[in-house]
Amino acid sequence: MTIAEFDNLDTSKKREILWQCCGSSAWVEKMLTMPPAEDLIDLFEDAEEKWYECTKADWKEAFSHHPRIGEVNALQNKSSPDFSEGEQSSVRNASEQVLKSLAKTNKAYEEKFGYIFIVCASGKSAEEMLAMMETRLHNNAEDEIKIAMEEQNRITRLRLEKLFNS
Repeated sequence: MTIAEFDNLDTSKKREILWQCCGSSAWVEKMLTMPPAEDLIDLFEDAEEKWYECTKADWKEAFSHHPRIGEVNALQNKSSPDFSEGEQSSVRNASEQVLKSLAKTNKAYEEKFGYIFIVCASGKSAEEMLAMMETRLHNNAEDEIKIAMEEQNRITRLRLEKLFNS
């Protein structure tokens, strides 16, 4: 899809497409108020600007629309179009031990921070993501929400790029 094609869609279709990129309803609605982007760089800048205007609650809403890192069954059972399966494709090759460690560490992370672990998983092995999660478990809540928010921003940008460069 091109930017021009996107700009000519009705609002409900634009909402649906933006929702695939980021599960924050506030971000989607903010994006719908933006004037048409001239190119992909403008779209990226608009998306980031609107993401930074969102609240912690908006960020957590976006996080809640991701499967947990390493939950292979959740990735395979998705019925709606979703990028997560491709983004976490390296998990399919992970050992049973790594998958168990991911499940255990996911639980500890959620208990500590109150939301799932968010990382831009593209290009990362299951072992790398596990190490990142273990490291980030040592963060305080304020630092971690900022890191998770930046990771979601990367994910959103990557998804926008996939949509408009396909």
